[in-house]
Amino acid sequence: MQLAERLTRISVPQTIRMAKLSRELKARGIDIVDLSIGEPDFDTPEHIREAAKKAIDEGYTHYTPVAGYLDLKQAVAHKLQRDNGLEYTAEQIVVSTGAKQSIANAVLSIVNPGDEVIIPTPYWVTYSELVKLCQGVVKFVPCGIDNNYKITPQQLEAAITPQTKLFMFSSPCNPTGSVYSHDELKGLAEVFEKHPDIFIISDEIYEYINYVAPHTSIATFGSLKNRTIIINGLSKGFAMTGWRLGYLAAPLEIAKAADMVQSQFTSATCSITQRCAITALRGPLDTAQEMVKAFGERRAFIFDALKNIPGLHVNLPDGAFYMFPNVSGFFGKQYEGERIENADDLCMFLLHKANVSVVSGAAFEQPQCIRISYATSLDRIREGMKRMTEWLAKLQ
Repeated sequence: MQLAERLTRISVPQTIRMAKLSRELKARGIDIVDLSIGEPDFDTPEHIREAAKKAIDEGYTHYTPVAGYLDLKQAVAHKLQRDNGLEYTAEQIVVSTGAKQSIANAVLSIVNPGDEVIIPTPYWVTYSELVKLCQGVVKFVPCGIDNNYKITPQQLEAAITPQTKLFMFSSPCNPTGSVYSHDELKGLAEVFEKHPDIFIISDEIYEYINYVAPHTSIATFGSLKNRTIIINGLSKGFAMTGWRLGYLAAPLEIAKAADMVQSQFTSATCSITQRCAITALRGPLDTAQEMVKAFGERRAFIFDALKNIPGLHVNLPDGAFYMFPNVSGFFGKQYEGERIENADDLCMFLLHKANVSVVSGAAFEQPQCIRISYATSLDRIREGMKRMTEWLAKLQ
């Protein structure tokens, strides 16, 4: 069977692969501590669930405009002004079936074959795959743990060429939890001001999960708002992963293009989700703050546990719910003839021996690291750290 050649440019994300392996082992009755998945373990807040029930009773069960209900887009604009000090009209906002589709809409609207796209690594796996689908050229910029996995203005400047069309990044970051400070973003903005033809996709889906300071969007600097596409959604901050609603806010021309692209793929997202999203975006952030408090407690525990494991090099991230330790200290070691050559091997060792599921950093262009999610209960995190500590000590 001869399938489309474009499929050879992309692959199944390792995050999904590890989740699949974990489910298969659980189905066989094996007690897996799953620290691979990036999904809050909290239920959607009650007031949002009630809004969904009300929407069903009121008959919001028909097609909606492709880019979303007008009053939902106005709620997004309200949120951007309230939380970020940014002014957008409803016409500049496109609501999609998750933030991933919002990113896809933006990349498909911007990137032509041969265009270069700068992506600091580690990075969210979907970024590069979307660029490849558009036949763009991915230009990775490695960022190490010593700089908390963040790109510097000097690195950015060095990566830019006449072919650079787009820069993509996230803050807070998946997979590292790194958060760009106001001053760090200002430094990057000063570089972009010298290169007015480069677009920026700023993935801010983890905005509310920030342990150190109020969130800053790069769109707040100078003229960058006129070429920045903000990506956000409800999955992380409101524990609404299954509801599937993301959005972008962009210059009008890009928003119109994203609307057109989406009209040929999915049309609008779920009408009921859209109605309860208005309640989420216009309501208080109490439940989000409660989640962040719980995540903060887990972050403190898992950081202490990891830094006490010999051979791991770990930093303390400022946001999201991931740890991203360097595990290269275990490369070349073995247990009963099973040799660890790389992070992939270490993840399989932990999965099958310790029954702990984590994700190889190779998925994020950092093959010397692993990603550990603490978006699960403290009890399961304790058990996972106990098992990891025990089994990593067996590698000699």
